[in-house]
Amino acid sequence: MKHSILFAAPLLYALNAAAQPPDGMVYELKPSVVKIHVINPQGHHGVGSGVVVAEDHVATNCHVVANAQGVRISKYGESFTPVGIKADWKHDLCLLKFQGLDLPAVKLGSSKQLQYEQAVFTISFPNNAKKPLTTYGEVTALYPYDNGNIIRATADFRMGGSGGPLFTDDGTLVGLVTLKSPGRNAFYYNIPVDWVKPLLEQPMQTMAEQREPPFWDVPEAQRPYFMRVVHPIQTEDWKTLEAISTAWITEQPECAEAWYALGLAQQQLGKLESADYNLHQAIALNLVHPEANKAQSELQQKLD
Repeated sequence: MKHSILFAAPLLYALNAAAQPPDGMVYELKPSVVKIHVINPQGHHGVGSGVVVAEDHVATNCHVVANAQGVRISKYGESFTPVGIKADWKHDLCLLKFQGLDLPAVKLGSSKQLQYEQAVFTISFPNNAKKPLTTYGEVTALYPYDNGNIIRATADFRMGGSGGPLFTDDGTLVGLVTLKSPGRNAFYYNIPVDWVKPLLEQPMQTMAEQREPPFWDVPEAQRPYFMRVVHPIQTEDWKTLEAISTAWITEQPECAEAWYALGLAQQQLGKLESADYNLHQAIALNLVHPEANKAQSELQQKLD
């Protein structure tokens, strides 16, 4: 696994009792979730997760298979070796191509249809588990990025779940478990399924070395703003948060999270009227933004 300011994520453990899908749905989806085994250049064995997204195609994170000397998947006691790969290195999304993989594909949705506090669940292989495990959570933030939404959900990650599927409570695939921020109050992110669809149309390659780092592992100044605000929020560096979120708004004025971050920073800096305005902007873009609504309500009591 790669490590930087944000870490490649493995699996999802729910932090709260979220709504669960109908009985039988998880059972029906598990045949589409596979364990991925890799041998790294040092000869060590690693494990990740993946999901069948089309006939003979398994989606996972590129950081699971990058630079591997050997890759295979296992299901029902059998092993299958990919014949090629379709890689979107920047977005940390890889599709493993097989021949004769008799496993059902899941239904693909869109991260653009998600709502805050919407129930989601994941199926993956934590700690090299023999069977796929299911965990539950809800959407806490959506970050527009390259024609999709990075999904933050209420869950923490363990080794073995990178590339595991994130479903809505009707069993539709909306993302892949991917990365987390460091520290106790970590944020947990999933890349959008929207990136899978165009990658399916790309030509197959032979298994290759990583050609470029993923978006979360580039130099700090090149990372998406939603990543750059994490450290100042965790360290309560409100001046830095104010500066970063101001630049974020300039580039993405339609992003509710950018306005919320600026409102939070200014609230903590005592700039209450400016904070009130920016929190209102966040709510105007997302009426059900829980953090912005709570902060604005508390701030309004101080202003009254």
